[in-house]
Amino acid sequence: MGFQLEIVTPDRSFYSDEVEMVILRGIEGDLAILKNRAPLITPLDIGKIRIVKDGKEKVAAVVDGYVTVSKNKTTVITDSAEWPEEINVERAEEAKERAEKRLREKPEGLDIDRAEYALKRAINRLEVANLKKIDDEKFNR
Repeated sequence: MGFQLEIVTPDRSFYSDEVEMVILRGIEGDLAILKNRAPLITPLDIGKIRIVKDGKEKVAAVVDGYVTVSKNKTTVITDSAEWPEEINVERAEEAKERAEKRLREKPEGLDIDRAEYALKRAINRLEVANLKKIDDEKFNR
């Protein structure tokens, strides 16, 4: 059918199953992985990981790490991975507002890269949480 996908964080084995396709964001852009893909190792960027299994798509938010691809297995090692229902939207919105405020006000000693990273991570988490909200609305019609 497909290939084995494993997603691992420092805290847990996030996902392990056979899938048809995975789409994720490497540091050079989005990457689709299918069965029998040429071997690859590449760093990840903040983004979404889209997992296609049995024609259905699941989406999760991921942060940094790397992906290794062999003929029949793909392994994602990431600092953090969250399903939409695991995301605390209020906390993500607060993190986004804090990062935007820091970047706007630029206090002395501000680590701009770190503030921009926090902003990107919060926006990604909110986008993934919003995907669940959209799916719920479609389902409840």
